Amino acid sequence: MEDLSKTMQDLMNQRHLNDNYRQLMAKVYADPQVTAFYHEHQAELAEDVMTRSAAKLYEFVTEREKAAKGTATFAKGYEPQLIVANHLIDVAYVPTVATQEKQAQQQLRQRVKSIAMPKSIREAELDSFDRDADRAEALMAALDFIDAYEASPKRRHQALYLEGSFGVGKTYLLAAVANQLATDGFSTTLVHFPSFAVEMKNAIAQNGVAEKLDALKRAPVLMIDDIGADAMSAWVRDDILGVILEYRMQEELPTFFSSNFSMEQLETEHLRISTRGDDEPLKAQRLMQRIRFLAREITMVGANRRPQ
Repeated sequence: MEDLSKTMQDLMNQRHLNDNYRQLMAKVYADPQVTAFYHEHQAELAEDVMTRSAAKLYEFVTEREKAAKGTATFAKGYEPQLIVANHLIDVAYVPTVATQEKQAQQQLRQRVKSIAMPKSIREAELDSFDRDADRAEALMAALDFIDAYEASPKRRHQALYLEGSFGVGKTYLLAAVANQLATDGFSTTLVHFPSFAVEMKNAIAQNGVAEKLDALKRAPVLMIDDIGADAMSAWVRDDILGVILEYRMQEELPTFFSSNFSMEQLETEHLRISTRGDDEPLKAQRLMQRIRFLAREITMVGANRRPQ
């Protein structure tokens, strides 16, 4: 194949080319990226590639200049890239660095499904979790779970039941674990259970109970936040929470919990007594058997971290 500079000169000297076209293409053929691409792929290209690929080369140079100037381009968020196609030079559009970062963030958020959770959970990070003595056990247990689960996600892994007073970081730690799992390619669902219970009651009229229930039952990793915060009806306890826990125990799906109650308190002071005042210790015991199978209890103490 002839030297590129000689090929360019021959093209520019062709009589049928008008001055305007000649000036435009002279700029294109002199472009450093064009010449570098030509030399790199010369063995793959047709003899008359510069003639037959002139339009694509012009597109590449002009679209790149538009992007540099911040003006509208052919494909917003994408940048032109020269490729070889059928021994000719063509243009492909690839995501810019900014677009790739945006897409990566969107993928992360899609892996963390949240139901009635605060927006702040999106920013929760394990590195930002307070590493004082009062929270060390919970943090180490969370890190151990992540390592074990990511090494073998199909095996049974007992999750955590985080109990402690308001503002000690239970929800933050759950969210930080979820975000770390998302970063590593795993999906998680976080649900504020008292709010979810209200949603389920409202879903009865729209026949949407089964769909919402199924989403929690089958979540690869489920985090039930603030269980025990509000009084629970027998229907929510038995037909919602009970069904979720039974399925997840049978399928051995990781299930986290956070609560202001210890496990013993949750059983005797919350699950045992329905909103109608019925004392049903056997049903409470049955639920707690499933919770204990799914998660181990860790107490978190310390000062309230929430803004006053």
